[in-house]
Amino acid sequence: MKRLILTRHAKSSWDDPLTPDHDRPLNERGKAAAADLGQWLASRGYVPDEVLCSDALRTRNTWSGIAPALPGSPVLELKPALYHAGPDVMLAVLRHAKADTVMMIGHNPGIAEFAA
Repeated sequence: MKRLILTRHAKSSWDDPLTPDHDRPLNERGKAAAADLGQWLASRGYVPDEVLCSDALRTRNTWSGIAPALPGSPVLELKPALYHAGPDVMLAVLRHAKADTVMMIGHNPGIAEFAA
């Protein structure tokens, strides 16, 4: 069985309006939510073998919050193409995945459109 876990990055910070969009970190709520998501995934056995992640700071921070709760060491692949990607690009990136359980961490509206 194949499983895809689609994840939008956790809540990001807008504290510094001069920070480029690509470099925005998570805010405190986002850090807590990412950790909670990791615990939720682990408690249900939804553990990715491979993680396809946008290279934006907030998506990388989301994975950093999720990962400690998960057993093992999923393969993390930073994918610049996933930064604000639409569903067509997401599908193209996903086609290269090798694992049975893959997590994709991206941005809205693309991740929601891809899910639909």
